[in-house]
Amino acid sequence: MTGQARRRLQALADDIDRARMELDILREQLLFQAEVLEDARVRMLVAETPIADREFRVAEQDHGRVERLMAEGQRDLAELLSERDRLLEGLGARRAG
Repeated sequence: MTGQARRRLQALADDIDRARMELDILREQLLFQAEVLEDARVRMLVAETPIADREFRVAEQDHGRVERLMAEGQRDLAELLSERDRLLEGLGARRAG
């Protein structure tokens, strides 16, 4: 394995670890936001006030924002894993050839 390939694999491993940690944090935030959203929904239904409606809309937007960040993080992780796999396949082909 070339030094350059080894360095790139290590950088990818670091990036993959970081992406997985970020996704773990986002999962926790998503669970929290889901609870906030449900609480706001109940308050909106019970209170029937403009303030309760506004709090629900804000909670809904926050929840959606975290969902979008999760989807983005999952795409980023998939790209990193794909790049790692391509690099490893290329190295395997080079050794076999």
